[in-house]
Amino acid sequence: MSGYPHTLNLWGVLSQSKRIINAHSRHFLALAVSFLLPLCFSLIIYPTLQTALFHSDSNLFHSYPSHLSFSFFTSTDPYDPIRNLTQPDPQSLLLLLAYTLLADVLSLLALATISYSTFHGFYGRPVKLVSSMKSVLYSFLPLVATLIVSRVIYALIVLLFGLLAVIVVQGVQFLGFEVGYYSNYLMVLGVFVGVVVVLVVMWLQVNWSLAYVIVIVESKWGYESLRRSAYLVKGMRWVALSVLLFFGVLIGLLVGGCSSFLVSVGAASGGWTSFGVILQMVVSSGFATLLMLQNIAASVVLYMYCKALHGELALDIAEEFAREYVYLPFDNEKVPHVVCVVQS
Repeated sequence: MSGYPHTLNLWGVLSQSKRIINAHSRHFLALAVSFLLPLCFSLIIYPTLQTALFHSDSNLFHSYPSHLSFSFFTSTDPYDPIRNLTQPDPQSLLLLLAYTLLADVLSLLALATISYSTFHGFYGRPVKLVSSMKSVLYSFLPLVATLIVSRVIYALIVLLFGLLAVIVVQGVQFLGFEVGYYSNYLMVLGVFVGVVVVLVVMWLQVNWSLAYVIVIVESKWGYESLRRSAYLVKGMRWVALSVLLFFGVLIGLLVGGCSSFLVSVGAASGGWTSFGVILQMVVSSGFATLLMLQNIAASVVLYMYCKALHGELALDIAEEFAREYVYLPFDNEKVPHVVCVVQS
């Protein structure tokens, strides 16, 4: 064994995942175009499409003043469904449910196939499109179960903090203090509870960042995969948080910015179907697809790093690799670094 400077950080994960993708570029491109590109495109056009379908007089496909445009973040459109949450349209809610289901299916298919290929590509094994597609048969339902368990936990956390906030308000009123719905104290309490919920959810996201990879690689699912992820990510939480924030911020800004810019500028400059608007959608969807692709690959690489850091890969590597070598982080006397394992 020979030592190398360690790469147990964000840039090490990114460079390793990029190396794997570049080594099988056409394979990963086919998977990304099949699942991630439709997902990214739908994320960008969904707010606009919803307005077009349910508010025909919003002149979505015609030129109109920019102050009536729909935005991903804010909207002054009087037909904005987000503004009218007090009177939800059943058809709009049905579309939202159908879109959420479609987005979840595309996301899980992308996770299953790309994670499977990245895992084998990490070891230098050949990756085949047919094998990646077949892996969905074994991993899709466990992925669905894991997704449901995680969302139930998130919902319970939000419900718990909401109930605590209600109890606090009721307790203050019981003591004789008057708390109005537009009280500054109530607003401060709402902001505080919201910040705490966001921090708790982010902490869980970091701890569960390897859960879906574990479902695919180790055939564990549900709460077991979440618990396994929380164990493996110990000692690498800052790296996991860096990966989460890096891709989350970039993808969020790209998709949200394009969706916001889509109608407000595109329609005002000559119609929603103008060449400039279509080009913007295509380019933004392409960049978002590449970011999501590397995000999934980075999660697999992070999983391998975490396993090696916990000393779980040394025996597997020694048994599997004959006349081959792989660069892996390894925990030697509590000092993480990268080693090259060679077996003759």
